[in-house]
Amino acid sequence: MRYDAKKGVISIDAGTTGTRAALVMSDGSIEQQSYFPLEVQNPTPGVVEQDFAEIWNRTRDAVQDVLAHAKQKDITVVSLAIATQRSTSGLWDRETGQPLCPAMVWQDSRYADELSKLGETWNATLLERIGRTAGIRSPYYWAAQHIEKTPEVAEAFKQNKLMFGTVDTWLLWNITGGKVHGVSTTNAVAAGAYDAERSEYLLGWIEALGFPLEILPRVVPDAGDISASDKSVIGDQIPIRALIGDQHAALVGLGCLEPGDSSCIHGTGTFVDQIVGGFENVRSDRPEAVVRHVGWEDSKGLTQSVECFTATTGSALNWVCDQLEWFEDAQEISRMTEGKQPWDPAVPIFLPTLTGVRLPRVEPDIRGALGQLSLATTRTHLAQSLLQGIAQCVAMSVEANTMSTGEVPTSIRVGGGLSQSDSLLQMQADLTGIPMLRFSAADKTSLRGAAFLAGVGTLWSDLKEAVTTLGKPQIFSPQIDTEERRFWAQRWRSFLMAETNQHKYRQEEDGI
Repeated sequence: MRYDAKKGVISIDAGTTGTRAALVMSDGSIEQQSYFPLEVQNPTPGVVEQDFAEIWNRTRDAVQDVLAHAKQKDITVVSLAIATQRSTSGLWDRETGQPLCPAMVWQDSRYADELSKLGETWNATLLERIGRTAGIRSPYYWAAQHIEKTPEVAEAFKQNKLMFGTVDTWLLWNITGGKVHGVSTTNAVAAGAYDAERSEYLLGWIEALGFPLEILPRVVPDAGDISASDKSVIGDQIPIRALIGDQHAALVGLGCLEPGDSSCIHGTGTFVDQIVGGFENVRSDRPEAVVRHVGWEDSKGLTQSVECFTATTGSALNWVCDQLEWFEDAQEISRMTEGKQPWDPAVPIFLPTLTGVRLPRVEPDIRGALGQLSLATTRTHLAQSLLQGIAQCVAMSVEANTMSTGEVPTSIRVGGGLSQSDSLLQMQADLTGIPMLRFSAADKTSLRGAAFLAGVGTLWSDLKEAVTTLGKPQIFSPQIDTEERRFWAQRWRSFLMAETNQHKYRQEEDGI
């Protein structure tokens, strides 16, 4: 294959804790990258918020940095790709372009009780139509509450100036100069009210949430001729040919294209996805935490998938480092565990469940915990326990997906920042019994995947050609036997169940 060294795709990855843009070349390499951190606010338990203005401003800055580099190097930018955190949603004024309230982040669970009550009536329909229950957060219910209770939002709605959307909607609206109010298929599905098979919103559910249908964004495929950037906004008019949820971009960026292919992406949370041949292959009695999803939608139609996740893994390590100041950063945690025997009874048990658990059942009120401490516990043991807690969550997610599809992955392709930790990937391989595959620049999988989708037809003939640029992966194979695997899994899960049962007991004592 011959690569064109003077052509590339500008790819955006707007995550929860940071936004970045990069120039992805036809050989899959990253020519340039610009990154800006983002703030996340947790004013009260269950409430997780961000500033939509900051997300756009930092994303624009990153894109302009990369575009300037491309012009300096005389590189032709053939298209623009946008991958974003999913479900995080905002409300803004169409005329001023300013957000009207803090955005609700996908980790938010403030309305879990209200949604649970609505779910008693709606869950059967939701499972049939969109493959998930009412869940613990809904952008539509959140927006409806602001329209009812926040004066600025209510006034904008009254004057027909109110705009609503997820992060991809917000970035697309801004980057096109306010010309396009759209949401990608994967992001629409993640928001919990879109039937991808029928290509339609579940309007009855949205109305039941109190959300006004007239401010819904138009759904567009994840890949194709979506729109073009406004030259006055970023400095050039570039075709926008990919708009997709970050986990789905990562699926593509890791080369997961066929049924059975599975990925594990470590970011703010950890997501385990598996491609399926069709939703008819997904069991109806699957665990509640496993949702039917869309890998992506392009000109060939829908690629379908299932997903299970843990909401706070990377963010749990950040909390340990930034708030508790036990370690300098996640890299130090990983360094301290290198070459150490992870399966040691002296290692404590850590539950990275700071915003609730999803397995074995969804319990949004459960919080993180650290147990099995002794006088023999060292700082290294603590570091090991943090990574073990994440690996245990991965193993449970893999099992849940397997229960749903009936197919055990032959390997799992890993990406995201924490995938740089050899110790973590070895723990995951040990606990799942499945080899973990790590490609080069695994922390840039969403950037690459979005670029692959946007570059089909210009840089690559199809996705299969694009993923050949990944090269060969490093493989982490299981190093413990089945009996040991069961023992360590049971030790951790027994602690999780004890914490869950203790929480239920406290609720009963308090009369909740």
